Formats: sequence, structure tokens, C-alpha cells
Amino acid sequence: MKEQIKTFVIRYKKQIIITTGIIILNLIFGFDARFTLINLLWLLV
Repeated sequence: MKEQIKTFVIRYKKQIIITTGIIILNLIFGFDARFTLINLLWLLV
């Protein structure tokens, strides 16, 4: 189980960091739909 989590985090590290950053920034500065959408698009790049 622990190995699976470690593999998942390593494999999706960029997406996890971006998603966490988006959530934190939305909590700090308030929800901005345009900002969120633009940053979520970066997950596809």
C-alpha cells in the first residue's frame, strides 16, 4: 500500500503540486473562476 502511494505521488507530482497550489491560492485570495480555469488547463499541458 505504501509503495503504491509513493509511486502515485512520483508519477503525478506536477499535477499534485499545481492542484494544491490552485486550492491554496483560491483560499487565500478568494475564488476566481478565470484564474482557476487557466491553471487547471496547465494540468493538461
